[in-house]
Amino acid sequence: MRIVMTIVGLDKVGIIARASALLAENKVNILNINQNICEEFFNMVLIGDMEKATISVEELKSKATALGQEMGLEIRVQSEEIFTAMHRI
Repeated sequence: MRIVMTIVGLDKVGIIARASALLAENKVNILNINQNICEEFFNMVLIGDMEKATISVEELKSKATALGQEMGLEIRVQSEEIFTAMHRI
């Protein structure tokens, strides 16, 4: 199963490092990252593969939310199917 992680907030050092460390610790493979900074705002969309993950999507959501709160960011994790359904026109 693939997941979509989105991160939005004020730019600061370590956002990508901390998010990718969370995924690596739980054996989630990063397939693609698209990020940009517009003025001082950071925005990232990451696609990850949960095939060899040692954590459920629900547990990953919880950890990502906690990391976001710690860093003053909004971090969301969704299954690719839910993300696609929510963003379908």
